[in-house]
Amino acid sequence: MSQATQLLPPADKTHPWPEQGQWTYEDYVRLPDDGRRYEIIEGVLYMANAPSYDHQFTVSAITRLVGNFTVEKMPGVVITAPFEVHFPGIAKPVQPDVLFIRQERQPASGTQIFEGAPDLIVEVLSPSSLRLDQHVKFGAYEQAGVREYWIADPKTRAITIYYLPENSPEYILVGQFTAVETVQSKLLPGLEFAAGAVFLPQ
Repeated sequence: MSQATQLLPPADKTHPWPEQGQWTYEDYVRLPDDGRRYEIIEGVLYMANAPSYDHQFTVSAITRLVGNFTVEKMPGVVITAPFEVHFPGIAKPVQPDVLFIRQERQPASGTQIFEGAPDLIVEVLSPSSLRLDQHVKFGAYEQAGVREYWIADPKTRAITIYYLPENSPEYILVGQFTAVETVQSKLLPGLEFAAGAVFLPQ
């Protein structure tokens, strides 16, 4: 049993918590509203505690930079967690730190869940999320068809970007941008900023 299930409160005896690998969305909706972020990927429950200041600083900075660019150059919506994204057959739900959806795919007012792959997802690493963001979510986003995936690491002050070409099953590495290097996106051509701009000043 994983740490995620060990930290759950006792379940109703008639509806016990499932074993890892057997979680469904119906189980998810029974989870407590306790401030943690819960996600289910390929039947496995993952849990994250409230993020740190460093994490949220980076989330806010990326949201601002991408949001300002898309308003003028590629209309769409930039959203931050918590917001449910469902990948049928893969994950229900995931809650990316930041996501971008093109205007023509923008969900309607009142939407609680986005079904399908956002155009861009950004995850900001925390010490407890390294494997989840770099391996588990990497595979889920690739399989679901997320066109571009950014991993921002406040510890190393670097951003790694992966891009999924048309009709390709695998991500290609766009670049690993250190703090002094200029981030460039294939999905959002013309978006450029120093990677260090999204991390807390040293």
